[in-house]
Amino acid sequence: MPDTLPAFAGMCPGNRESAGKRLSGKTRKGDPWLRTALVEAAHAATHCKDSYLAAQYHRLVLRRGGKKATIAVGHTLLVIVYHVLADEKAYQELGGNYFDNYDRQAVQKRLVHRLEKLGYEVTLTPTSPTA
Repeated sequence: MPDTLPAFAGMCPGNRESAGKRLSGKTRKGDPWLRTALVEAAHAATHCKDSYLAAQYHRLVLRRGGKKATIAVGHTLLVIVYHVLADEKAYQELGGNYFDNYDRQAVQKRLVHRLEKLGYEVTLTPTSPTA
């Protein structure tokens, strides 16, 4: 069984490069019905509160815009469905704060730097031990 099926190609990002320079990230041709269903499901998933997919959308929409972020979430949904079917395991929601907990030090550093740029002096004291 090949790694990617032709029907799934409509949601895979392009990876065209020449001499180390990335040229195109346009999604490839694939099943338009599957793409439409995934984009619709992604749009619905981004409106769920406290979910991993909504958190991913809100991270990406700032840098890439709404439509590209929706396509990225649709691709993530496709990967999730593939692994649920291939591994025969139930989907495990990571939660809306997954990206904050993934690298806590980087989040703290970014937010402290942002407050210092606004003219505040910041000292961090943890309120309770984190797991």
